[in-house]
Amino acid sequence: MFSLNSVWLVLGAVLVILMQGGFILLEAGSTRMKNAGHIAGKTVFTFGMASIVFWAVGYGFIFGNSGNFFVGLSDFFYSGKQAEGMNYSTSAYFLFQLAFAGISLTIAFGGFAERAKLTAYVVFSILFSAIVYPIIAHWIWGGGWLAEHGKQDFAGSTVVHLTGAAASLAATILLKPRIGKFNKNGTVNNIYGHNQVFTALGVLVLWVGWFGFNAGSTFVVDDGFFGFVALNTNLAAGAGAIAALIISWMVLGKSDITTILNGALAGLVAITASCAFVETWAAVVIGFVAGILVFYSVKLFDKLKIDDPIFALSVHGAAGIWGTLSNGLFATKELAAVGKPGLFYGGGFHQLGVQAMGVAVCGLFAFVVSFAILYVMKKVMNGLRVTEEEEIIGLDVSEHGSYGYPEAFMKEEQRKEEQKEEQSRLAN
Repeated sequence: MFSLNSVWLVLGAVLVILMQGGFILLEAGSTRMKNAGHIAGKTVFTFGMASIVFWAVGYGFIFGNSGNFFVGLSDFFYSGKQAEGMNYSTSAYFLFQLAFAGISLTIAFGGFAERAKLTAYVVFSILFSAIVYPIIAHWIWGGGWLAEHGKQDFAGSTVVHLTGAAASLAATILLKPRIGKFNKNGTVNNIYGHNQVFTALGVLVLWVGWFGFNAGSTFVVDDGFFGFVALNTNLAAGAGAIAALIISWMVLGKSDITTILNGALAGLVAITASCAFVETWAAVVIGFVAGILVFYSVKLFDKLKIDDPIFALSVHGAAGIWGTLSNGLFATKELAAVGKPGLFYGGGFHQLGVQAMGVAVCGLFAFVVSFAILYVMKKVMNGLRVTEEEEIIGLDVSEHGSYGYPEAFMKEEQRKEEQKEEQSRLAN
């Protein structure tokens, strides 16, 4: 089964890496067209940067054999050498874990959207991939202190999603809201994305990629358990979308497309921690609750005047917290390969307490360290944010000197130039 397991891990890694394409579509579609090219380019570039940093130090900090309760301290500049006694290729395993690190970084960049300098992306991608993500991943997946307490996080509601969301919150606070997002009287202006079809297609790509994310985290295929994990993943996503449709229809009087899409993603994020530990009916409940939670979470961040352009804080943060805690309620005695059963299965409050501790410590660590990194960057780099003029022009032109949609913008510039020429002719 060595070869099949290795193929399964590489396939899972490929599906997770393709989720970067989903994030490109999601973020570009949810923001304005003057920033679309920038969003696409920086996503590809920063994943490349995260790959190199993960190879150099990230993997070693997570899984290094010479480590301690806090961090690993070996396997730096990973050689690809096969470890003994493994029933899959360790190079395939490395690639799979690298893909997860890249996703967490992309989530963190949600707080940068439409206003951060390209240099801020470059520097933060190095430091987040080297320091923030690996330490939390070691605590839970690398045999660190939370693993010793039995923290349950099968595929990363905490490790990947909450970590990325906490970093995104730090960035959002330091960068401050986009121009025109909030009025002086506290009211909110909706800054609509330019292409809802892109956003929906991005969600679908992410949904499919999530089967690599969750089912791939079984690492092996011989017992077929990955099918059960995939089933729970799909059920939660569907329940999240349905719940979001219902709550938006009830509150707004119309079914809001953005909320429905967020609901599907929230269901996926929430089930990521528990997909291997809960029964199918619980997966539906977890996803359904996440779909409602994400709706009210978005409204809460608006009231707090926190500008979250792609809803990373709600989809990955709030839903990530709920998903992690849900293990403490729904994990069954038969499926809980890590930790203890949840409250509803005779485990009492023990596992719920462990899950809550993990959420609090990991969320706080990711936020504080990310905030400190970004604060120092802001001082040293003369700010993280582009100028007001550059933000208005759009990051495609101000940061890259080109348009993501050249025909649309160049035609507009040509029209304005022709108007100027006509006015000049008439004046003469």
